[in-house]
Amino acid sequence: MKRKLWINGKEIDSNSYYRLHSPYDDSLLAEVAIADLEQVNAAISSACMASKLLREMPAHQRASILEKVVELLTEQRLECAQIISNEASKPIRAAIGEVDRTIMTYKFAANEARNIHGETIPLDGAPGGEGRMAFTIREPLGVIGAITPFNFPMNLVAHKVGPAIAAGNAVVLKPASQTPMSAYKIAEFFHQAGLPAGALNVITGSGKTIGDALVTDDRMKMITFTGSPSVGKRIREKAGLKKVTLELGSNSAVIIDKNINLSEVVPRIVTGSFVYQGQVCISVQRIYVHEEIVQDFANLFVEETKKLTMGHPSDESTDISSMISKEDVLRAKTWIDEAVQNGARLLFGGDIENNVLCPTVLFQVKDSDKVSCEEIFAPVVSINSISSIEEGIERVNSSKYGLQAGIYTKDIQIAFHAAKALEVGGVMINDFPTFRVDHMPYGGVKESGTGREGIRYAVEEMTELKLISFKL
Repeated sequence: MKRKLWINGKEIDSNSYYRLHSPYDDSLLAEVAIADLEQVNAAISSACMASKLLREMPAHQRASILEKVVELLTEQRLECAQIISNEASKPIRAAIGEVDRTIMTYKFAANEARNIHGETIPLDGAPGGEGRMAFTIREPLGVIGAITPFNFPMNLVAHKVGPAIAAGNAVVLKPASQTPMSAYKIAEFFHQAGLPAGALNVITGSGKTIGDALVTDDRMKMITFTGSPSVGKRIREKAGLKKVTLELGSNSAVIIDKNINLSEVVPRIVTGSFVYQGQVCISVQRIYVHEEIVQDFANLFVEETKKLTMGHPSDESTDISSMISKEDVLRAKTWIDEAVQNGARLLFGGDIENNVLCPTVLFQVKDSDKVSCEEIFAPVVSINSISSIEEGIERVNSSKYGLQAGIYTKDIQIAFHAAKALEVGGVMINDFPTFRVDHMPYGGVKESGTGREGIRYAVEEMTELKLISFKL
């Protein structure tokens, strides 16, 4: 099949296409259009025209459109999950979970569309403010450029498109080249739901060509990006005065205190380490365990890891399937081998079978090894012993990233201390850092990015605050 561009409410042919293959078995999935600069410009122009309609559209109408998208997603839930599974090689159970989260994300967006408001300002609180009243309102920015990654091709699109539409903005969406089919499906849903033509445009092709065009065009009022820190930094440098939200890298860590029931904790952390082959921004990558229980923890962790099933993503029994590309498999394998050469112990895994990297558990990894200090984005986790919680906090904070972290402890003083001391955007007490629900504020510090997602918080990023003052 051919997947054309979606511009101004209709399919647009392109002069060139690329072949989209399954990461698992290399089977051909589709031929996908490559947008040129003229088509990028057309998408931006159509979004500019549509943004004027959305700005004047009553909130209840925007909410109704989002609610209709929820209905369509619910009706075609399994079909959408299969699209995700095919293009992303995501195990089908995880793909269904992503669709369910996407439904919830658009529900939150519909609710938020009806609740965008300002506040009254007591101007007489300052000398000279007597006899005046003031209030604030939030207005849409205009056109937002959304650049999304491969790992959650439907829900991370929802986290950008949902709040943008809720706030009355038009969108030009550039999905990841490996996972465009989910984004085009969502565009169809919005069209069927009655979104004005041009309010959501989907363009595929060269990330650099399209990305640079969106970032440097003055008609774009905001760029929201999820991806690598190197690309995020370039966006920040080129964006000028645009608003920018960046959700970038991570090597999320969890600390295990010595007073924890391991039989309850370990299965949860195994899930957080290996769900979708570890290709999750907040996947557990580093585990710091008190030295008194570290050996018991490692033994139980390996036992639980051995229970995971590798296989075809469409098989309902599959826990681990292929990574997004062969190059990423080889990169991860190289990093594992380097860690072992530097003294880490390989407790389990490390092998490659049919482009599937076996879930891998390393022990006593140096903080300077790439599997620890970089974002591996693979089914690889490191277990390290610590002599104290303070040492664990220091090692977590030694990272250049700071998205989310977790700590398991029964000591409330330690919990509060860790919550304050950990240099991350979110601290999960007695849970893994992979925890996320779709209305909570989500984002990081340091090289993990800037700004926050989570529908209400994204709406704030995607609107401009205006003050209105009356002299009575």
